[in-house]
Amino acid sequence: MTGTIKQEEVNKAVWAACDTFRGTVSADIYKDYILTLLFLKYLSDVWQDHMDAYAKDYGDTPELIAEMMKNERFVLPEGASFYSLFEQRHEAGNGERIDKALHAIEEANIAKLRDVFQDISFNSNKLGEEKQKNDLLRHLLEDFAKPELNMRPSRIGNLDVIGNAYEFLIKNFASDAGRKAGEFYTPPEVSALMAEIMDMNEGEEACDPTCGSGSLLMKCGQRVQAKFGGSKKYALYGQESIGSTWALAKMNMFLHGEDNHRIEWGDTIRNPKLLDGDDRLKHFDVVVANPPFSLDKWGHDTASADKFGRFRRALPPKTKGDYAFILHMVETMKPKTGRMAVVAPHGVLFRGSSEGVIRQKLIEENLLDCVIGLPEKLFYGTGIPAAILILKKNKADKNVLFIDASRAFKSGKNQNQLTPENIARIVETYHARVSVDKYAYLATPLELAENDCNLNIPRYVDTFEEEAEIDLIAVRAERIALKAELAALEAKMDGYLRELGYAS
Repeated sequence: MTGTIKQEEVNKAVWAACDTFRGTVSADIYKDYILTLLFLKYLSDVWQDHMDAYAKDYGDTPELIAEMMKNERFVLPEGASFYSLFEQRHEAGNGERIDKALHAIEEANIAKLRDVFQDISFNSNKLGEEKQKNDLLRHLLEDFAKPELNMRPSRIGNLDVIGNAYEFLIKNFASDAGRKAGEFYTPPEVSALMAEIMDMNEGEEACDPTCGSGSLLMKCGQRVQAKFGGSKKYALYGQESIGSTWALAKMNMFLHGEDNHRIEWGDTIRNPKLLDGDDRLKHFDVVVANPPFSLDKWGHDTASADKFGRFRRALPPKTKGDYAFILHMVETMKPKTGRMAVVAPHGVLFRGSSEGVIRQKLIEENLLDCVIGLPEKLFYGTGIPAAILILKKNKADKNVLFIDASRAFKSGKNQNQLTPENIARIVETYHARVSVDKYAYLATPLELAENDCNLNIPRYVDTFEEEAEIDLIAVRAERIALKAELAALEAKMDGYLRELGYAS
């Protein structure tokens, strides 16, 4: 039966479930309900699948079965299953019942799911008055009860189908969400590019200090799996400031089978939560992030007294938090193996004042490794082109590689995309670390100093294309021929008009 499961059928079924809300509730609200119910359905299907398997083997000893079920990844309390809710769907109180089920599941799995459901209430007035809310939730339960969304492991084989469906939903919600999308999602092609460049290894730890739904962080882990035969010998760490998005990240991790993770909820700049045993910032082999662009009110008022010394090079501008996140990431790289990739607006490459000071010091400390210019319209919620900055501890040389990848992409109506070929060329150029005509340039410290540490990519990568020379004699000859052709046509038209009596 496993071979019959098609990803597109599952994706289509979960996306169709959103029709229940469309026209009644906005997408930025109903996405949390859809994703939470998908998680509940997954837990319920796995639980029931394992229960049935044990019943088949130990049917006459229910006490043994109950004891064995205590060792599951998640414990599902009696009455909290999706199927219990589904059976009662025609009764009043669907919202209250779902909330109680989620609370019971959290309590039974407190170490893994503490606070995950605190920002979601199916009994909320956001879904309308009681009768409308009850009908909406009945339809939603029926949508998830469809055969296509039977997520039993014995049917689907592995977690990939479910994790992919969750990612599919998050991507589509991002596409619908406009500016809000940047809060929770990095385009998968950009995540793949960053993960390939970071090239995480077995035994390493990765962190995303603004992790959103966790997709970028998981791409780093998937890189280890791809290189080492499915190995899970790595750890993922993250922090997210928005409670509902943090909950998405936690559920996303579990749906992808990423149990070795620690995702904290809180403001990374004002209150970093990923600390070591000595209450200092924890260090990581790989640090990746797509922070909010030019964030206003990022924590400037308290940054000068930062106990972790993150802003000792200079204090980022009050209304632009880009370098606040970059400096935090720099401080969390391990001394020998540490490397980081961060998405940022182009302004970080050339803006002056304190940002210029920070940029100069990062270059002088030989931390900046590469600047990659990306195409416009890649990111949800903004059409501006962005750049990826690669920084490393223990660099092999003192040069900085500039890659202008802004003109190679697959064009789309609303979003542009990087193709696998585009990504492969960027990665290959990054590793080769040599200049490529009209695409990449390896700049020396002297050249950087001559440019006052301005990192604007066109200063280093010349993409100017000379226009073809115009043959004026040929153009004049063509013009004369066209004028003669036009005169002949005018004469012909005059003849027709005379025949029809419209001209003398």
